[in-house]
Amino acid sequence: MSALTFDKNELGNLEYSLQREMLATDRKGGYMSTTIVCCNTRKYHGLMVAPIDQSDEAYVLLSSLDETIIQHDQSFNLALHRYKGVYEPRGHKYITDFEYTPTPTITYRVGGVILRKELLWIHKRTQLMIRYTLVDAHSDTTLRLRPFFAFRNKHSLSKANVEANGRSYPITGGVKCKLYEGYPWLHLQTNKKDAEFVAAPDWYYGFEYPEEIKRGYDGYEDLLTTGYFEMPIKKGESIIFSAATEEVASADAITEMYEASLARRTHKIDFISCLHHSARQFVVRRPGGRTEMIAGYPWYGTVGRDTLISLPGIVLEQGYKEDCLDILDTMVSEMHNGDFAGTASAQVAADAPLWFFWTLQHLEKHITAKKLWERYGEAMKSILEAYRRGFGGKVVLHDNGLVWAAADNEALTWMNTQVDGKPVAQRAGYAVEIEALWYNAVSYTLELARKMKDKEFVEKWADMPAKTKESFLAKFWLSEEGYLADYVNDYEVNDFRRSNMIVACALDYTMLDEGQIMDVLSVVRQHLVTSRGLRSLSPRNPNYEPSYADDQRSQDLASRNGSIWIWPLMLYVKSCFAIAGERFLADAEEILAGFNEEIQTACIGSVSECFEGDPPFHARGCLSQATSVGSLLHIKMQIDELKGVKAEKPAKSAKKPAVKKEAKPAAEKKTVKAPAKKKAEKAEKAEKAEKPAAKKSVAKAAPVKDEKKKK
Repeated sequence: MSALTFDKNELGNLEYSLQREMLATDRKGGYMSTTIVCCNTRKYHGLMVAPIDQSDEAYVLLSSLDETIIQHDQSFNLALHRYKGVYEPRGHKYITDFEYTPTPTITYRVGGVILRKELLWIHKRTQLMIRYTLVDAHSDTTLRLRPFFAFRNKHSLSKANVEANGRSYPITGGVKCKLYEGYPWLHLQTNKKDAEFVAAPDWYYGFEYPEEIKRGYDGYEDLLTTGYFEMPIKKGESIIFSAATEEVASADAITEMYEASLARRTHKIDFISCLHHSARQFVVRRPGGRTEMIAGYPWYGTVGRDTLISLPGIVLEQGYKEDCLDILDTMVSEMHNGDFAGTASAQVAADAPLWFFWTLQHLEKHITAKKLWERYGEAMKSILEAYRRGFGGKVVLHDNGLVWAAADNEALTWMNTQVDGKPVAQRAGYAVEIEALWYNAVSYTLELARKMKDKEFVEKWADMPAKTKESFLAKFWLSEEGYLADYVNDYEVNDFRRSNMIVACALDYTMLDEGQIMDVLSVVRQHLVTSRGLRSLSPRNPNYEPSYADDQRSQDLASRNGSIWIWPLMLYVKSCFAIAGERFLADAEEILAGFNEEIQTACIGSVSECFEGDPPFHARGCLSQATSVGSLLHIKMQIDELKGVKAEKPAKSAKKPAVKKEAKPAAEKKTVKAPAKKKAEKAEKAEKAEKPAAKKSVAKAAPVKDEKKKK
């Protein structure tokens, strides 16, 4: 029994089927993605999208493959394409069933003909295999397969040109094609020994991708076909088509490879197994020994901050500590002067290196403190020293123990979208989550340094946590309102109610006492918590943007000013567990179960990047997002730990929450004794003018007032 079910009666309804997309990856940077009826609606869709060099860029090689059934000289094209204002051909009307597990499978019925198509991406190879089985037929039947090529970067579009090479070159069981120099050969083969390839190069013009047009981009593409395969197929017979960057030696080898790969596929029998499968798709092993994490499919590459936020849920929840080590080793190997490279650099993401410590705190449970310090201790210390020196005049540790992050026309926090060349939420100065992450990083490093007898580091940094905490509480705690400012600089104390404050409650080392955490949770619950995560901004703020419209400008405005994000939800759950302990267990399980339906919409078997701020909370952004999947699995990990479910490897023994003595001012770990909390999220339809909520048992409700900037 699969957790993924689809209404067979709705498969022919394009409003239903075109909103459901599937994804398969090869674990080395390539993927297949299209709708469940194989109609491409995005430029990022394609049957083979793969890297062609050492970068993390991917290229659409094989866009689509048209199948045609021929009987009695009559042709029935099973494909579906969108051209300007029209669908042609309309093969979706023949679809009678779609299944996702163990591999995407579509069943077509044309009169008395029943054809089953099973699509299989081969792991660790750039190879797509499709098995066609003629389940039923009452007359001689011919199968025709016509490939359409793009050979272009996934962010661009192909246009008809005279430079493209439309020739096909014979190989064993098929042909090979390469439209342009600099690209790999694409080998097209079948296991049908009497299959014929008919060379007939031609451009097809004006494929329309409506999702790109909605976003304000060019959405029209021309694709080249070099010809088609044609072969007889008998009732009960299966024919396997292979498209790969490497040639397969024989027809028998194609059959054996398909059957062996299919046998290794897991069945997605429930919500968690779907999340586990989705999580494994983000980890990519590239040539040269590099292991990375894709931030989201289909359009993101690697994003340093997202990698470090996601790692505990994506890999450690399933016990894949080696994947975690390999990804961290890749990042550490590229460090320079205490800063990570690329999108993980503090110069472009001021908080990214600090999430490294968050991941290490989870990793310690799997490899022990001693091994962690031996492997990453120097990197930890070099990062802290780099913040003290500063990063390119943008990010620097001030004498008050707080990290300053500011640059003209740049947003250095995770709220980094821009509209009209200006940041939507610049948040220049001291940002609440950066200070929380800094305090946690220094405190954790000091804890390990003391255990490992690193006296020099301890003497140099011992006073920092107390200094940071004192400055943080003085600048950020809004005593009348009962929550934390979002950011502080020389001109303002910004009191916008944003999800960023939850970071300060949820880390292993927090600067807040139990009462303050309860107050923050009350405000977060009243303004930000929904069944899909935490809003990025309170609905009562005049800047709140509830609608995540189709065009890119509207999306950028809304994404950090109201859209709901899943990743802060794991921090909210962690904070509630720290306060209420087992009494929050039922609420946490309810929060997790609330996402069951999401794996059957948008990207099948995965979870989207974000959601609209108002009910019914439509899924938006990237279709399959590492931070979203990682957050949900992190919540599961918290639930399992509280229930006493054994981890893959024994974790270190739990320590009592420590309050450091005055002689060693370092950090306070949260306690877990406190009153219980009510349901995590019941009032999803939070009106902008709603009345202040009554006091909760976990956190006292803060008075509601209009948001404003304090000068």
